[in-house]
Amino acid sequence: MDMNQYLSMFIDESNDHLQSLNENMLQLESNPNDLGIVQVIFRSAHTLKGMAATMGFEDLASLTHQMENVLDLVRNEKLVMQEFIFDTLFKSLDALESMVQDITQGGEGRADVSSIVAALQAIVRGELEAAVTVEAPSSTSEQTIPLDAIQLDEYQYSVLEQSITEGHRVLYLEVSIREDSALKAARAYMVFDALERSGEVVKSYPSVQDIEQENFERSFSLYYITQKEPGDLESMIANISEIDQVKVVSLDHESLKQMTQQSSNAAPKKAAEPKAEAAEKAKASADSTSANAAPKQNKPSGNAAASAPSRTIRVDIERLDVLMNLFSELLIDRVRLEQLASEIKRQDLTETIEHMTRVSADLQNIVLKLRMVPVDTVFNRFPRMVRDLAKSLDKKIDLIITGAETELDRTVIDEIGDPLVHLLRNAVDHGVESVADRVAAGKSDTGTVHLRAFHSGNHVFIEIEDDGAGIYRDKIVNKALKNGIVTEEQTAAMSDEEVYQLLFAPGFSTAEVISDISGRGVGLDVVKSKIASLGGNVTIFSQPGKGTKFSVQLPLTLSIIAAMLIKMGDEKFAIPLSSIVETGAIKPDEIRTVHGTKMIEYRNSHIPYISLSRFLDVPNYDETGEEETEIVVIRKGDRMAALAVDDFIGQNEIVIKNLGKYLPQIQGISGATILGDGQVALIIDPNNIIK
Repeated sequence: MDMNQYLSMFIDESNDHLQSLNENMLQLESNPNDLGIVQVIFRSAHTLKGMAATMGFEDLASLTHQMENVLDLVRNEKLVMQEFIFDTLFKSLDALESMVQDITQGGEGRADVSSIVAALQAIVRGELEAAVTVEAPSSTSEQTIPLDAIQLDEYQYSVLEQSITEGHRVLYLEVSIREDSALKAARAYMVFDALERSGEVVKSYPSVQDIEQENFERSFSLYYITQKEPGDLESMIANISEIDQVKVVSLDHESLKQMTQQSSNAAPKKAAEPKAEAAEKAKASADSTSANAAPKQNKPSGNAAASAPSRTIRVDIERLDVLMNLFSELLIDRVRLEQLASEIKRQDLTETIEHMTRVSADLQNIVLKLRMVPVDTVFNRFPRMVRDLAKSLDKKIDLIITGAETELDRTVIDEIGDPLVHLLRNAVDHGVESVADRVAAGKSDTGTVHLRAFHSGNHVFIEIEDDGAGIYRDKIVNKALKNGIVTEEQTAAMSDEEVYQLLFAPGFSTAEVISDISGRGVGLDVVKSKIASLGGNVTIFSQPGKGTKFSVQLPLTLSIIAAMLIKMGDEKFAIPLSSIVETGAIKPDEIRTVHGTKMIEYRNSHIPYISLSRFLDVPNYDETGEEETEIVVIRKGDRMAALAVDDFIGQNEIVIKNLGKYLPQIQGISGATILGDGQVALIIDPNNIIK
């Protein structure tokens, strides 16, 4: 039997089972005595094993079988869940996810999981101490990861990918210190310090902590983002005292992908005889209490969830895109028919067109709803991520998710995941304090991070709020002055909100301790640019000592929008209604010039006055000599501007079409639409104009 026809279904269902396993494992970690959750986990693992065996993926089926053996003992009350067992099962899930990802990319789903299997088997035998020893990390001298095999997580890889896309240089560096050097850590620090002045280090091997403690031989390697030439960096590092050799490799999308694939294939194998000290340390770690990052969501119990029948079907994304494009053409023809009916003025034709309009409006709502996806599809991977981060930082954190059922257009969902990863990692690392600092400040030793989503008008808001240390204005201002981002005169006139926006400047970071998680100034600038490209914006609210909230505003959909159609000379343009505050008219004597910029008075303040015809260089249009000028007041966040236009045509729903790869990006234009009369109208980008 040919199994290839079932491969897509296997991948989809495997990902669903893995997500369910992660979610239920987190719930079980909070309630380790709840055997109902164990039953649900066991059934998911059993189903996944059967699917993998049927498809011929033996490594995947074998590992799942070993997990089953452990879970079977737990559900029969022959084994009590402990922290080390949880950690081993989570490592097993990570390995299963890697295998499924390999299958998705055309591989055979093979992986060396001998150390995990050995630990699971030792747990089944009741030899917990032996299991800890199997999983114990080897010392630095025994690690076999080659210098060209730094393993990146999803967050770090997305940072590098985004940086390449935005025109930054992404480099891979290997640095060797002379064998006779007596101060390896000091030399390494000098290298990092020099690099930090010209860019950002995303990931190093060994880790920053190991390098600081001289817990490495004499070489280290790293991924680096900069604008400097590779040759200049090589010379700069080579001039540092006691540096033996420097190798710099420039990466593009393809070479970065190859490097990361090479690193995953070159993951360290289990040490044959780990040192007793390492084993003892791992055992002590297994006996300690970890941070709890289980999500607090109002979900049905495992048994109830398992018994609910499915009322959904899987539809290929490309089919939805085709459906959307066909409906877009139908919408354009509908508007054209409405115009023709108004000209012909036949009663029966008018009535038919009106009925067609009502039916197509209902069809439009259904098509748009088909494309709407709950943000839960993005949120569901965060509880596990926060749990792992909390453990690595030795913090206690509760992640509370609300509004996961809120829906967004699929095109927005596909793009919003990475920015939210950045913001959550920022909240866990920078926002929430250590246990000792929280207790000293009179707070609970467990920090709280809220992740919430909700609708408001034609937008969806996603908020990430922590009850951590908050943001101190002086700290940001001092760092911004030091980095030359602003001047003292500028900071004196800035509000707190404007100061907080400095956090989004490229390379800006207030972290005092640099780690592999954050603190190198990479992330928030990528967040802002990505959200802006989706037609949204992000704002920051903070109270020093009490916490910080990042609020992300996103459009419901990027396919069909309500817009105001305007006329400029012989050209027609569309302005998204979501960016319009109001329309009006002003007289020439109401326009003032302040420091060389035209301004008008608007609601007890002054806002810039922009001639759209001059901004877009519209031909055959003369705005001189008019008694009144029509204006559209647009908004981007807290900033507003008045656009001078020729005339208003009216409001309409338009289908967004991109300009294609053959046209260069035009400032102030985000796309185009086809009107009912067949004309093409360019869509104004208010965010770009205000910026």
